[in-house]
Amino acid sequence: MKRFLFGMMFLSVVFMSAVNAENKPSGGLDHIGLSVSKLDASTDFFVNVLGFKVFGRDSKYPAAFLNNGEMSLTLWQTADDAVAFDRKNNVGLHHLAIKVPSFEALDDLYKAIDSMPEVVIEFAPELSYGGPAKHMMIREPSGNRIELIHRPIKN
Repeated sequence: MKRFLFGMMFLSVVFMSAVNAENKPSGGLDHIGLSVSKLDASTDFFVNVLGFKVFGRDSKYPAAFLNNGEMSLTLWQTADDAVAFDRKNNVGLHHLAIKVPSFEALDDLYKAIDSMPEVVIEFAPELSYGGPAKHMMIREPSGNRIELIHRPIKN
């Protein structure tokens, strides 16, 4: 009887998972589109500092399409008279959070970014809400807020 009940529970979980997967109105993140005032400088930052690769460009918009193996990013060039986003007074993307593989990698990024005059560091690596995650917040060359964060695996 226990084997029968366990089997029925297992089948119901499998069935419900399949039903829920098919009935979801949305899935995971496909890509993020950021408006940038300095397309070349922002592209260089994501490629040379954060390890993204350019997989396409659109000279008509203009735009650069980037990927780091886990996420895709589209950088769209704004008009010359575009107004900078104010996270406290505008509706829109507050920041983009990018995973970093280790605390050491986060510290290395901080050291590299600290010497880049076109990137603003809002705060250096620190514990996020008391830890165990550690993060830092920067503004890339066009002013978009980027959080770099490492969350250690929970055991």
